[in-house]
Amino acid sequence: MSGTLLLYGANGYTGKLILELSVQQRIKPILAGRNAIAIRSLAESYSLPYRIGGLEDQATMDVLLKDVDVVIHAAGPFSITARPMMEACIRNKVHYLDITGEIGVFEMAAQLGKEARAAGIMLMPGVGFDVVPTDCMAQHLKTLMPDATHLALAFANIGGAISHGTATTMAQSLGEGGAIRSKGKIIRSPLGAYHRWVDFGKGKRFVMSIPWGDVATAFHTTGIPNIIAYTAIKPGIHRLLKLQGLLNPVLKTRWARKMVQNYINRQPAGPSTEMLNRSSSMVWGEVSNPKGETISARMSCMNGYSLTAHSSLLIAKKVLAEQFKPGYQTPAGCYGAQLIGEIPGSSEINTVSKSP
Repeated sequence: MSGTLLLYGANGYTGKLILELSVQQRIKPILAGRNAIAIRSLAESYSLPYRIGGLEDQATMDVLLKDVDVVIHAAGPFSITARPMMEACIRNKVHYLDITGEIGVFEMAAQLGKEARAAGIMLMPGVGFDVVPTDCMAQHLKTLMPDATHLALAFANIGGAISHGTATTMAQSLGEGGAIRSKGKIIRSPLGAYHRWVDFGKGKRFVMSIPWGDVATAFHTTGIPNIIAYTAIKPGIHRLLKLQGLLNPVLKTRWARKMVQNYINRQPAGPSTEMLNRSSSMVWGEVSNPKGETISARMSCMNGYSLTAHSSLLIAKKVLAEQFKPGYQTPAGCYGAQLIGEIPGSSEINTVSKSP
């Protein structure tokens, strides 16, 4: 492996997890971000090079990306930060990776795919828990049922909590509702409009529909035109969400989002090491075709934050080793469903039912 990796947003919760793992793997990224004090302190602690700069000015970003081969962009909310970084990467011919799960960012990357291909670089948002495990599940099921027209994906997190970055992204989306893909198009639907019970292998859990990144990415990976993504949730919370039609206008206001953000800022940066060590994730998927046949599968993996650190570095190393496809790519679309098997703590994807 050769080349230079830049980790932007290294001082964030997930950025630090990626940094710590990179040090363990003897990778020496350039640390970067807008917070000069935090970035400099981290760089000195790990004896690593660093660069300081925001995303507002093209000239500043061109300096940040000088002589860089790959960027792992870990500074959200990506709905705000992704475009300037993607455009800078295209302009400077630098491969772009990020850890988003936001549908709009995936679709934006797809729109920029032609420019990225012309520049000879790859745009691959979603190299973390959003959406590596579920994308691999989607590709696996598509291989088993090439004529699939419907895809359902679900995940459940066991233990753990969320980081400031994830919570901030959620706060930015308050009141926006959900989304599914129908007949090839992404359409808005109420959050939790679809729900069901799913057997993840440890008993059935109630899941509801959410605007997870796979609504965008799984279509690009598999071509399946109808996609719904679910997450496990307590049925009682789902019942409360039936009031969202009344609450959404309020939740969309600047006042409400600021109140939530202020609360987030008072909380710990993210899950403790102990919490991460005792948490894990489960993934399930199901495809069906016009004949009414279905196939479902499931797998388990490490918690989302630890998996994000491993998967983002794994993909960065592949790109540095010149294993990439120019243009917009999805994780499983580029590296296959077997990608998840290269991440520690991941089980095999096991087919659990076929019908009729």
